[in-house]
Amino acid sequence: MTSPMLEDHRLTAEQQAVVDQSWDARVLVTAGAGAGKTYTLVRRLDALVEREQLEAGEILVLSFSRAAVRELTERITRHASGAQRVRAQTFDGWASALLRRAYPDTDWGTLAFDRRIIAATDAIDQGAVEVGEHGAPAHVVIDEVQDLVGVRRDMVESLLDRFQDNCGFTVVGDSAQAVYGFQVSDAQERAEETNRFLDWVRATFSEDLITLHLGDNFRARTEAVRVALPFGAELQRLPRDPTEAAKEAERIHGDLRSLLLTAPNFGSLETEFVLSALRDYPDSTAILCRDNGQALALSGQLADADVPHTLQRSARDRSAPSWIAELLASTAASTLTQERFCELLADIELPVDSTPESLWRSVRKVARGVGGTVDIAAFHRALAEHRLPDELAAAHPSSLVVSTVHRAKGLEFDRVLVVEPRVLKEPRRVEKKKYDYDPAAEARLLYVAMTRARDDLYVLDAPATWQLRKDKRLDRWYLGGRSSWARNGIEMLGDDVSHEQPPGAEDLHEDCAKLLTHLRTDIVSGCPAELVLLHDIPVAADQSPPYAVVVRGQRIAVVSERFRTDLARMLHRGAHTEAQKWPPVITGVRVDCVESVAGSSAVSEHAGLGAQGVWLAPRLCGLGRFQWYHDRSSEADGIEGDEA
Repeated sequence: MTSPMLEDHRLTAEQQAVVDQSWDARVLVTAGAGAGKTYTLVRRLDALVEREQLEAGEILVLSFSRAAVRELTERITRHASGAQRVRAQTFDGWASALLRRAYPDTDWGTLAFDRRIIAATDAIDQGAVEVGEHGAPAHVVIDEVQDLVGVRRDMVESLLDRFQDNCGFTVVGDSAQAVYGFQVSDAQERAEETNRFLDWVRATFSEDLITLHLGDNFRARTEAVRVALPFGAELQRLPRDPTEAAKEAERIHGDLRSLLLTAPNFGSLETEFVLSALRDYPDSTAILCRDNGQALALSGQLADADVPHTLQRSARDRSAPSWIAELLASTAASTLTQERFCELLADIELPVDSTPESLWRSVRKVARGVGGTVDIAAFHRALAEHRLPDELAAAHPSSLVVSTVHRAKGLEFDRVLVVEPRVLKEPRRVEKKKYDYDPAAEARLLYVAMTRARDDLYVLDAPATWQLRKDKRLDRWYLGGRSSWARNGIEMLGDDVSHEQPPGAEDLHEDCAKLLTHLRTDIVSGCPAELVLLHDIPVAADQSPPYAVVVRGQRIAVVSERFRTDLARMLHRGAHTEAQKWPPVITGVRVDCVESVAGSSAVSEHAGLGAQGVWLAPRLCGLGRFQWYHDRSSEADGIEGDEA
């Protein structure tokens, strides 16, 4: 999703100044929205390899989100020359890899992301980076540094501090686009985190720090989509005093909202004319929402109207493309040469815009064998442990994307529809209850939303979402009702389908080989699905009974333990009660994709799929709606009669 204006453009003087710094320089780059920072970073990486003579393994490239990493990786593939082998990683992915390498006997997958980040910070302090394959980095490149808060900021500060005597760095950010402060739950601590990393860099490396700025905008191709750009400087200069900062942010948010409302109104997704305009537009469109509740509601409306689209996933929610399982299942060899790798891929459908050569380079990052080969066992482990390179994560090309603003960070589109934002109004305080009111975060979020467009910016009518609420215990949205305890639907997450056994082998007793062929040839992204209760007996005391995933009348999988556990917790009225009733059918679900899964070779062999230990499974998305009657002839009112 890169602007064609940047494809082969000549570097500006500002960009060239970033590229030309030596390998041991400490460089801080501030870059506004659409300033061409990703293209500049690619040219910087080329210079580090070609002119400064650094090996690819000596350059550590980190960014906040998988979307940003994928964009940077794709740009490296298209435009880099010497830097083709440089690998970009998320902070979380790099931290997990460091821990697995330093402490291979520990199961780090059982820890939450933040706990892994904390452990990685300790590992850095203990010298774990130096004992890796490439040793200490010679240069560190960090993108989106404005979003470094809390434990991730601590980790990066430890990394740069430990190697400051013999390591250069290039860190890039824009405080006007800092939208991930919500990761710090306490409002006061969150305010203190604003610009904290940038202040630390300036204070720690003050004598040697080279500060550069990228001010041009290469994204916006029309005046209509440039209206929000002047507010970037204002957001960067918010007062330090929290009270004054809140007042200024409220003003900026109000001004941005007023500007947005002067943009053409696209209408409502309840209108067929609007749906047709989305269905027929040939270029890229994003519908940007304040939260995932809005995104789920709008995605559901589009799905009901048969409008093809992608519901943007969380940065931590990734899947492995189906070609990987097909490749691994097609060979019994322990290693593959590039020639044999490409031969095997000749009969497999590959992702759009990828080639056997580009996939080979990506696979080699996690499965490098001796003599320039791919180690099949290492590839299988990387798949099983969910640590494939970010560019290999399954991406579904669609001209229409529905996303929260957070998940669209770093992306750009020809046309952007921003869901009409609410007027900021501080909640009334009741007794001693504290409210999390953060006008600075809301202003930055609206600024990011309004600066994603290349050509056209519209405002879209907000959907009715009063029934959609977030269950913070489960980190899921659900469909409520008039009563506080009503539960009428549940958000589907990426790990809601069981991967314990191949589809068909667990509870369904279907022919696994035939089901695998069905998944490969007949199931595509966007297929409507539903969950059907197999029986009324809970699998465990804290779980629901099993559900089958049904597409076009065919049972293709069963739900996972996490889904059963979350459903049971959601339907429990209290800590000492159990759900007495389970919805027979859950509708409104869709197939997000068919993904590759790695498991035990004994399991796959027992299922008749060979001894390679790989198979395919559907991945689900959408807001599932509980249907409380088998015949579905009457409206589902929710648990014990509350209206949906």
